[in-house]
Amino acid sequence: MQRPPLVISIQSQVVMGQVGNSAAAFPMQAAGLEVAQIPTVLLSNTPFYPTLRGGSLPEEFFADLLRGAEERGLTERAAYILTGYVSSPAIAEMTADFVARARAVNPRLTYICDPVMGDTKPGLYVPETIARVICDRLLPQADIATPNPFEVSYLSGVTMTHPEDILEAARKMRLRPEARLIATGCRLAGTPEGMIETVVHGPEGTSRHPVTLQPAHVSGTGDLFAALVTVGLARGLALAHAVDHAQVQMSRSIARSIALGLPEVALDDPAFRRDLLSFGMPAALV
Repeated sequence: MQRPPLVISIQSQVVMGQVGNSAAAFPMQAAGLEVAQIPTVLLSNTPFYPTLRGGSLPEEFFADLLRGAEERGLTERAAYILTGYVSSPAIAEMTADFVARARAVNPRLTYICDPVMGDTKPGLYVPETIARVICDRLLPQADIATPNPFEVSYLSGVTMTHPEDILEAARKMRLRPEARLIATGCRLAGTPEGMIETVVHGPEGTSRHPVTLQPAHVSGTGDLFAALVTVGLARGLALAHAVDHAQVQMSRSIARSIALGLPEVALDDPAFRRDLLSFGMPAALV
């Protein structure tokens, strides 16, 4: 029996709530993927509560987890590496080294980089030293990058106002020629009222993917979106279709968060779960 596709997911993790690996792992597992979770930071909850416990993993501890993943042969058989929030410059550097080693032993794998560093209202929320490692070492290795508009602007100096701006942004972000750039949450010239867009650019060209703007800001949306795109790709969808599928699922998750009054993405919407489970079933059973 063939094993399911393996995703190595390196990002934040919380005890309560859904951000980082805590948002990304479940949808990938529900869709039938195998997920190896490596936390960069372990917190009690998201920062929207009176207290916040935990912190960044000690650097030697994090290095040991990476070494253990390699000793178990995970890099050789991984189909995807997904990276998100990194909690220190040293952990960012170790993550970049790990991705490089994995690509050397397994050139078939796809590296998806979510360059988590800031957003429009708070601005940059990681130290510039971390942002520099993401820019200089992680993004140049990426097959797919999923920045939001603030991150696009920070990393490239390009403000996303027209769809064609994504070409210049991809060039200035020093992405590989064959890499795909997915700019999420964009308001562009021509974006219909009440909508936002995801813009995808790669060797195949540029495509626009509008979706209804939800009247709330919740945490974990970028983490969940990157995981859902990974699900679509692992289950055989073309990238544009994987983005469309991810946006449908994101709308369900955010609507559920609004209904429950949650500050982060919700993963318990029945249609959301059914759709993911159908990816992991034989076609005859769907």
